[in-house]
This record gives sequence, structure tokens and C-alpha cells, in this order.
Amino acid sequence: MDKKSLSERDICTKFITPALCRAGWDGMTQIREEVSFTKGRIIVRGKLVSRGKGKRADYILYYKPNIPIALIEAKDNNHAIGDGMQQALDYAVTLDIPFVFSSNGDGFVFHDRTGASATPETTLTLDAFPPPADLWARFRAWKSLTPETEAVVLQEYFEDGSGKAPRYYQVSAINAAIEAIAKGRDRVLLVMATGTGKTYTAFQIIWRLWKAGRKKRILFLADRNVLVDQTMVNDFRPFGPAMAKLSTHAGTIEREDGSTIGTAANKKRRIDTAYEIYLGLYQAITGPEEHQKLFREFSPTFFDLIVVDECHRGSAAEDSA
Repeated sequence: MDKKSLSERDICTKFITPALCRAGWDGMTQIREEVSFTKGRIIVRGKLVSRGKGKRADYILYYKPNIPIALIEAKDNNHAIGDGMQQALDYAVTLDIPFVFSSNGDGFVFHDRTGASATPETTLTLDAFPPPADLWARFRAWKSLTPETEAVVLQEYFEDGSGKAPRYYQVSAINAAIEAIAKGRDRVLLVMATGTGKTYTAFQIIWRLWKAGRKKRILFLADRNVLVDQTMVNDFRPFGPAMAKLSTHAGTIEREDGSTIGTAANKKRRIDTAYEIYLGLYQAITGPEEHQKLFREFSPTFFDLIVVDECHRGSAAEDSA
């Protein structure tokens, strides 16, 4: 076989993928090929609108689903072994991936973006690709993950079998938030543009922390009733009977099915504390009147995690509640 006559795809199929499998990477769960992650920048010139070239990684390697740790850029054998490195590094910055490889089928050039290696770039033979455990050990040391923190970081994403997966920037946001909270950070700010799926991102963060047992009672605050209702029936639906809505009628709680429990505003309030996921409005938990101050029914340490949606919409006046 004349390797130089093979296409880039042939190099991947005949040399790179077998090398990954020999190193212990699972072809079904850990290796993804030709991963498109952007459709290209929208370019406007007067009345003409066009889209730039999209970005597609030849390989992304995952330690667990949605936890990417390595990226490989492949070239045909007419290129040098490291010719794809600059393109791979550009993609790795966008995708927040620490370990980067380039290959032409003869071997690999390995670039460690963590800065932990004595030499940032090394050349490996085709049979010397690092196995998943080795790269994860490097990642764990770089992030200074304790066994307890690692268990939270590796908690599975929610998967409903529909094939829906978070976008690359959602994965980066979710993983960064989980890591920070697992390490004990008390305050985390995520800034995401309109239409980028902030509620879905918040759901995956809450789901993973809840399933890991790190956060057991959680409050999700929004500033419009329709947002709370949409969240309950859409993104947060998997929480099911563990979820309830704090109603705008002080002292009542609305179940997932819409039924209410509690007492009217002019009677003694009794809050059912048996739920784990609570959703509510700013207006539902506080207000100028005493009977509107529903938050007083919860102890200051009742919630382990509070997520504030559209936090810039909250009142910041000196006399605000």
C-alpha cells in the first residue's frame, strides 16, 4: 500500500482510529469523528448575507460523555506529522480541550496545553498514543481534583434517549460551573447570550449536582411567571415529583401537575419542605407587605443551591427587598 496515495479519510480509518482503539479508547462512547461545532460566522455586506466556513474537528476524545479531554487533527501522508497542529490548537481553545494531537498516519505530535509537561510538545509513535486513564490522570492533576471533587465532575449528564446533546459552549459552561462548585466556590456567574439555552444549561448543572448528592435542596428563581411555567414543563421536567413551584399567592406551593398546597395569604403559612427542587419568582418570595415575604418561611440554610435566572433583571435599589 502506498500510504501517500491515501486520502485524509483513509489515513483516519486505516491508521489513526485503529491506534486509538489499541490504546484502549472505546469507539462507541469515547471517540467521535468529524465533529462539526460551528456553522460559520454570519457575514453581512450591505444587503448581502453569507456564512463563513464552519469548524469541524477530525476527532474529539471524551473520558465520559460530554467531558472532552483530547482533540486530534488529521492530515494525509503528503503532509508532515505536525502540520495539523495549529488548526488543532485553534479548535482546542474554542472547545476548551487541554490535550491536542496532530497526525498524518505515521505517528502523533502531542501538545499539552495545561503547561504541566516539561516539554509542551512531543512526538509519539503510532502505537504510543496515551490511553484514557493516562490523559485523565494528567487532567486530574492539572485541575487538582480530589477524589470527592472528581466524583462530582464525572457525574453523568441527563440523557433522555432522544439524542439531544448540549452544544459545545454549553458543555464548557456546564463543566466549568460544576468544577468550580465541586471545589467549594460559593458564587458562580455564567454570561450567555439570548437564545443560547441558559435554562437548559442551568438544568444540566442542577441535575448533575443533585444526582451526585452535592446539592440536595435547590431554588431556581426567575422574574416572569411564564418563564417558571415553561421551565417546569420543558427543561426541568425530568425532576418530576421532586419539583414544586412557589406560587405568587404567598404561602402556597404548586405541584408539577398544577395542584396547590398550603394556605391563603391571610392565614398562617405552612410550607411543605418535602420537595427538593423549588421554582419561583422574585415577587413570589418577597415584597413590600409582610404577608409577601415568603422567604421567611425557609431557614437561611434551607437551600444548598440557588440559581438566579436573568440575574441582571433583579432589583438593586437601596430600599428593595
